[in-house]
Formats: sequence, structure tokens, C-alpha cells
Amino acid sequence: MKIDSLKIPSKIIKRSTYLDMVAPYVGQNIIKVLTGQRRVGKSYLLFQIIQWIAQQDSKASFIYINKEDLAFSFIKTASDLNKYVLENASKSNKTYVFIDEIQDIENFEEALRSLLLHQNLDLYCTGSNANLLSGDIAGYISGRYIAIEVFSLSYPEFIAFHKLTEDKDSLDKYLKFGGLPYLIHLELKDDIVFEYLKNIYQSIVYRDIINRYAIRNVNFLEQLVTFLAAHTGSIFSAKKISDFLKSQRIKMAPNQVQTYIHHLVSAFLVHKVSRFDLIGKRMFEIGEKYYFENLGIRNGLWGYRLEDRGKIMENAVYNHLIFKGYRVQVGVMEDKEIDFMASKDGEKMYIQVALTIDDSSTLKREFGILQQIKDNYPKKVITMENFSGNTLKGIQNESLREFLMNSV
Repeated sequence: MKIDSLKIPSKIIKRSTYLDMVAPYVGQNIIKVLTGQRRVGKSYLLFQIIQWIAQQDSKASFIYINKEDLAFSFIKTASDLNKYVLENASKSNKTYVFIDEIQDIENFEEALRSLLLHQNLDLYCTGSNANLLSGDIAGYISGRYIAIEVFSLSYPEFIAFHKLTEDKDSLDKYLKFGGLPYLIHLELKDDIVFEYLKNIYQSIVYRDIINRYAIRNVNFLEQLVTFLAAHTGSIFSAKKISDFLKSQRIKMAPNQVQTYIHHLVSAFLVHKVSRFDLIGKRMFEIGEKYYFENLGIRNGLWGYRLEDRGKIMENAVYNHLIFKGYRVQVGVMEDKEIDFMASKDGEKMYIQVALTIDDSSTLKREFGILQQIKDNYPKKVITMENFSGNTLKGIQNESLREFLMNSV
């Protein structure tokens, strides 16, 4: 069908970062896969791509399948998907096929591999589970797909979506409510936004975790999420979490804790960050940090508390780094910790996060550990407010607003 026949929303705010990532593969015989947490805007990105293609190719035909729409409930298996696409594809022009929430189709990878054999088809799909292209599935279509993870709005996107002026008040709104795109339709008040975010959280937990993995101990799962919200950015192993919850009279073996955390990560609710030994050049096998994909969901569960400002800042810095395409680890030097070691394109950057550096002890702690790193890669200390003077022995101090607004 032509683009005019599709139900595309009248107003779509462009997210150019992702369009730029997809554009080089448009028209290529390779599957474009957008993954990410529910409601981060994957469907709207598909619409954005459709509009862009229509501008480039006036003869283009489109097939759009939304597995959250009852109209497509008859597409249950790979055979159903394959049949529907081939029956509705154009016989004369290239057909661009978009499948939203493809993980709800049984053995979908078999259909994708088969449809790739047709040169007149160009395939795009979204999924809300990190296991979408893991293990055997990835092997089945190995070399035939490009995966792009979609995140909640970055701070500059949040400013643009909400038509705000970049200032302290806007930053506070971002840190409190997070960057789910739909918030532009709501009044940014605590009771309104957090009620919406709690419903999104329930949808993620029940649809992408409890139902998908047949979770029995729902109470423990929810207690675990609350625990991670309360201890955002703290280093924990599955055993330590198990021991703590046991002290709260919630019993769960470490291996089960590990399994439940894996499910939370797979649903993109939280990100797991491993520790790297900068001296021994090896990854630690136990002890990780956990950050929330969406700060609004985290705050809706645990509260937006004054004493948590440092944790929230740290989570925001981490989210910005991965949005910018960095691979992030926690750096370790003997008994000292560097908040983030970020790598991209063969380059590195070291980052410490602190609310303030108003006293000498904080200055020594945050800058001192970075001074011990014996390489020439950039080193930064991110604080809520920056110091407008010079650097400290070449180590930059940058405000959180500057960091989130500028490329890194």
C-alpha cells in the first residue's frame, strides 16, 4: 500500500540520531531491528523512517504490521507472517515491510530469513526484549541484520519535545520525570506523571517478564526492582542482594536472583554495568552496578528524594553515555572506584560524578583517583554546578547540564 493508506500520526517529532543510524541501510538486503524498553518511541521511529523513505522513493509500497493492534492478531506464526507479507507486497515496486513488536510472533526469525530471499522487500522490525536477537536466533540470521537500541529521550530531546528553555528547572523536570516521549501529552505534575509511569512499569513487568518467563514469585520480583531503585548505582552481587533480602524475610537463592535480574535487563528496565580492573586488565566476575533505563520509572517506584540526588545524577550520566554510543564499565584501581570508563571508536574517557566539590576531601577523592590513571585519555568530574575557572592538573570539571547538552 502507499503511505497515504497508513495510519501515521499527524505530528511526529523527529529523532534524527536514530534516523541517521538507519539511513545507510535503507534499501539494503539486511534486517533493521530497533530494540528497547516499551514506550521509548520505537513505533514513532518506524513512522519517521516510513516518511523519510516516501520522500526518497515516490513509488515505494509499504506494509505495516503492529502486533499490539488486534487487526493483526491473526498473524501468530512465522508462516502467517510470511504469507501475509508475500500476499500484500507490490509486484512491480520495492515494498518496505515494518513489523512492530515482532517478538509476539512465534518463530519470527524463520519468516525473516525467508523474506530476505525476496530482493524486492526491505525489512524493519521492533522488539521490547533484549533476547530478541540472542543465541540461536542471532545465529539463524547471522550477518543479515543490524540492531539499534532505542533509549528514552536524551536531555536535549526532552527540551525539544517539551518546548522548554534549557535551565535548572528543565533539568529538574528531566531528572524527576525521565524521557518517555508520551509525557508531552501530560501536564508535568507529580501525581499525573508518576501514575502514568507506574502503569508503564506494570506493563513492562507483566507483559515482558512475568508472562514471558512464567514468573511465579511476583512479589519477590517487585521487591527486587524496588531494591535496585533504592540502591541505584551501588555495587552488588546476586549473593549480596539475596543476603539483604533474606534479612527482610524475603528468601531467594543467589542463582534465582541472578535469573530475575537477567529478566529485568532483558526487558530494558535496568542496565547492568560490569567492573573492569584497570591494573590487571580484566573484568570482575562478580559485583555490578545497575541503572534504570528511565529515571521517571525509577522515581515513580522509589520517590524523588533529596538524599538520592547523587544516585540520580550518576544514572543520568550513564544514560547519556550509552545514548551517545559508548560502551560503559566501572573502573577499579585496587580499592578505589572510577564511576565510568567509557569507550568508543578505540578512544576512552574517565568520569567521576559528584554533587559538589565544595570541600577539600571531596576534591581530593574525586580528582585524586583520576590523577592516578597513567594514560592521556580525557578525564572529567561531573558536578551539579561547575567551577568556571581552570582545570585541576588537566582534569575538567563540567556541570551536569553542560555534560547532558553537549556531545561527549
